[in-house]
Amino acid sequence: MPLINSKYNPPFPFTNGHFSTIYSSKIRPVPAVVQHRERIEIVGPDFIDIDWSYAENATLKVAILLHGLEGNAQRAYIKGQAKILNNYGWDVAGVNLRGCSGEKNLMYQSYNAGKTDDLELIINSILSKNKYAEIALQGFSLGGNLTLKYLGERQTLPKEIKKAVAISTPLDLKGSLHALEKYYNWVYRTSFLKNLRKKYKSKMEDFPEKMTVSDYKKITSLLQFDDLYTAPAHGFKNAFDYYEKNSSLQFLPNIKIPTYILNAANDSFLSPQCYPTHIASNSKNIFLEISKYGGHVGFHQTNSVYYSEKRSLKFLNNNLL
Repeated sequence: MPLINSKYNPPFPFTNGHFSTIYSSKIRPVPAVVQHRERIEIVGPDFIDIDWSYAENATLKVAILLHGLEGNAQRAYIKGQAKILNNYGWDVAGVNLRGCSGEKNLMYQSYNAGKTDDLELIINSILSKNKYAEIALQGFSLGGNLTLKYLGERQTLPKEIKKAVAISTPLDLKGSLHALEKYYNWVYRTSFLKNLRKKYKSKMEDFPEKMTVSDYKKITSLLQFDDLYTAPAHGFKNAFDYYEKNSSLQFLPNIKIPTYILNAANDSFLSPQCYPTHIASNSKNIFLEISKYGGHVGFHQTNSVYYSEKRSLKFLNNNLL
């Protein structure tokens, strides 16, 4: 599929990637969306919370939205996408990955960039209600990687899954880790690490035999967090084994449904491997747009609606860009 010629050209200061990223994450007013929470109980025991929002009229279409690292379904980018989808006839299931709904999850494991069994569980739960004829998947950042891995690692998908979207996706996890380690990304990695250490410390109270004060003190980087928690909690040898097995780049050639990927060239979270032009050029299903601007999930047009939100809606509503 030919690469998509991007027409995103925001005014200054949104041409600055860092400004776009920070504004969109911390300053953009959160779009008004009424959400209703549903809890999916998991054998373990554990749970995943889904924040639902609905189209004005009854519909057979639902979009499942997956947030990024340390995000949740109340983030502006989730609610912004939910709002425009609701307005155009889609119900939306805003997923809070394990431990991200404001209440810590019950098991030692939580979520990661490749834990597709949880996504499968969510999809099956929605399908069990026999309401929807069409399902779309949309992930942001870590959630984008999760979405693409799910689509590419399975031989068959539920017939209801028609299309998918991935926004600002770290297709190569190791490369994105190295990108985040750059000096100019210190604000982002410091924020991520602060939240992750806080969660580790809280979970340590429930699993003292697996999580220790000694290890907690060693967590001074994202790599160390993945080495000391993410990898052992989810069955990987170490952080690099986790990155290698869960990077979605390797699964892209296997994707069998139309899938739109939007990554900005000035996204400081992404490495060169996160712009798979060769794969997209040789695929009938991958629609890749590399915009000059946008930062990380920062495709501002107005506070009410972002470029990425309008493009995603257009793609999901069968206007293949």
